[in-house]
Amino acid sequence: MLEHTHKMSWQGKEEEIALQELIGNHSKVIVYNDDHNTFDWVIESFVEVCRHNPAQAEQLSYLVHFKGKATVKTGSKKELKPIKDALVDRGLSAVIED
Repeated sequence: MLEHTHKMSWQGKEEEIALQELIGNHSKVIVYNDDHNTFDWVIESFVEVCRHNPAQAEQLSYLVHFKGKATVKTGSKKELKPIKDALVDRGLSAVIED
């Protein structure tokens, strides 16, 4: 049952991203792995800055760690710039890409 719940949340996230792409929100904040931030700090940053729930933040932190990077937020560049800046201010390696 728990596995099904996670699949639904990922499916919902994929649908949200697809919808944002259709309405012109093509930019994304990408966070890259580093050797100095702890999992706890990255998770806390994703919750506070990106407004992800703790489970989403934890999943994203694992993607960053094991894949080297992850898209943590999508939207317009105007919406994403303060998010990217706040993540960088916290010591994370974050960029905005189209």
